[in-house]
Amino acid sequence: MLKIDVHAHILPQTWDSLKDKYGYGGFIQLHHHQKGRAKMMRDDGTFFREIEENCWNPTAILHDMDAHNVDVMVLCTVPVLFKYWAKPEHTLDWHIFLNNHLAEVQNSHPQRLVGLGTIPMQDTDLAIKELERCVKDCGFPGIQIGSNINGKNLDHPDFSPIYQAAQDLGACIMVHPWEMAGANRMKPYFMEWLVGMPAETTLSICSMIFGGVFDRFPRLRVLFAHAGGSFPFTVGRISHGWHARPDLCDIHRINDPRSYVDKFWVDGITHDDDALRFLLQVMPSHKIAYGTDYPFPLGDLEHGKFIEQMSDLDILTKEDLFHRSALGFLGLPEQRFQRRKAQSEQEIIAAQIMRTSSLN
Repeated sequence: MLKIDVHAHILPQTWDSLKDKYGYGGFIQLHHHQKGRAKMMRDDGTFFREIEENCWNPTAILHDMDAHNVDVMVLCTVPVLFKYWAKPEHTLDWHIFLNNHLAEVQNSHPQRLVGLGTIPMQDTDLAIKELERCVKDCGFPGIQIGSNINGKNLDHPDFSPIYQAAQDLGACIMVHPWEMAGANRMKPYFMEWLVGMPAETTLSICSMIFGGVFDRFPRLRVLFAHAGGSFPFTVGRISHGWHARPDLCDIHRINDPRSYVDKFWVDGITHDDDALRFLLQVMPSHKIAYGTDYPFPLGDLEHGKFIEQMSDLDILTKEDLFHRSALGFLGLPEQRFQRRKAQSEQEIIAAQIMRTSSLN
């Protein structure tokens, strides 16, 4: 069946010093310290993350896709590059650079790579301007945004015109957790990613539900990363709170939060068979799209193998997970993409050898 990875990341191979360009610090630079490897460094010299060639090289990405029989990969920027805190005109300039690069990548392999753009969410007018360019000029089906914008939750009135523009354009929105609430308490043990990300995603979902965003913009297509975070597993408590304390929860006269589980999409990164089974009990399968968070280690770097091996999932459910849900979120026809012939074990090994050789 057609296999679409709805959640993957890419960045340009290099860029000029943004500190030098804009006159102040806080930005990320790449230091290519050996072939096929680079360090993401803050411009104060602190280390952020090490990445490999498959974070910037489309050829390496395609090799990995071939090795795991992935037909289509949806690429978006790495959240640390959002830079919503910068001066809006500088964020716009930076995002134009990122979007132009991503458009080149998408256009070089239009049947296999799809881009989601990025926009300067801290400035409504500039955000809408770049959103329109992303759709009309770059050819993206939508955008990726952060789970909060400089501490503002996603139901903030400043974002309503952006949602209206996205709905009018038919543009989808992927929400990715970043700048996690309570991050200062989660520095040890990688908890910012293990605990903070699921909680932050839940906060963004609840903000949009309780803030009435899905009621005001019923045709807005939104996907929340990382299987919806903790939301699917706490929706009972959330619903109970809506019933028990309407004076606090139901300010905007919404429906029971449970009723919104078919109003948005999530990706299927659960890392666990039983967690995915439970997710399928909470949300309809056509709202859960296979994703990987490629190429980062915390993602599903076996590219949906655990889903393929779940014998209790019927073929229709797997088709929803592997492509129908993604197509619904993206608003793209299946005919745009060509199913690839599944590779033999020998072909997979050959692709992996080629990938390894390119890094040496």
